[in-house]
Amino acid sequence: MKTTSPTILALDFDGVLCDGLIEYFQTAWQAYGRIWSPMSAQPPAGLAERFYRLRPVVETGWEMPLLLRSLLLGAADADILNDWPTLAHDLVTAEQLDSAHLATTVDGVRDEWIARDVDHWLAQHRFYPGVIARLQEAIAQCTVAIVTTKEGRFVMQLLQQQGIQLDPSMILGKEVKQPKYQTLRQLRSRYGSQSVIWFVEDRLKALQSVQGQDDLHDVRLFLADWGYNTESDRAQAQQAAAVDLISLATFCQPFSHWPSHQDDSASAST
Repeated sequence: MKTTSPTILALDFDGVLCDGLIEYFQTAWQAYGRIWSPMSAQPPAGLAERFYRLRPVVETGWEMPLLLRSLLLGAADADILNDWPTLAHDLVTAEQLDSAHLATTVDGVRDEWIARDVDHWLAQHRFYPGVIARLQEAIAQCTVAIVTTKEGRFVMQLLQQQGIQLDPSMILGKEVKQPKYQTLRQLRSRYGSQSVIWFVEDRLKALQSVQGQDDLHDVRLFLADWGYNTESDRAQAQQAAAVDLISLATFCQPFSHWPSHQDDSASAST
C-alpha cells in the first residue's frame, strides 16, 4: 500500500538541516596548521571555496586537513572528485601520516574552540532556507528524530536557537556510537513494527547501508540533493530503485509532494 506520509521522519543534521561548511573549513585549516606548519596563518585566497565544493568527498573528519593538503600540493578538483579514496591513501602513505593522529588533531581543534567560545562555534552554522519552518510542520504531524554524527548536545543548542524544541531522546548523535541503520532499527523497535519510517540523508553510502539491512527494506530513503554529495552520487540515486532524490524546494513542501518512484515501481511490479 502506498503511503503518503511517515509516522517517523528521521533526518540527518549537517547537510540536510544545517550547513556547517564554514565551521568545517576553519577547523580543517587550524588542524592543517598544526600538522604541516604553513608559513602563513591565513589560508590562501580561494582555498575555502575549493574546499566547500569538494567537501562531499570527505567521509570522516580526519580527511578534511588531508583534503587541504592535497589541494595545496596541486591536485586538481576533478581528480579529487573522481578518485579521492586513492588520492587520500597515497598521500597518507607518501607523507607517513596516521589517520588516528589526524582525527585527534581535528577533534582537538574543535574541542578547544568549543571550550574557548561555544557561541562563536555555534555561530558558524547556518540552516538551509525553509527547513526550520518545515521541521516545525513535521513535528506537528509525526515523530521527528535527528540521526546524525554530530554531537547531540550541539544539535539541541542549534535547534533551540531557532525555537525548535525536541525531546533529547529524539536527537541521536555521535554519542550513540553506532551506524545510522542501527539507530533506525532502534526507532522501529521503540515505536512498533508498523511504524512508517522516512529517512533523509545527504550521504549516499549511509542510505545504501540502510538499504542493505533486510529488516529495514521498507524504510523510505531520500538523498538530499542540496547537501554534501557529488553529481555522481545524485546520478546514482536517480537510478536506484530504493532511493529517492529530493530537492530542498520539495523537502519544504507537504509529504504528499515528496517523490515516490519507489512506491510507483513496487506498484508496477505487482
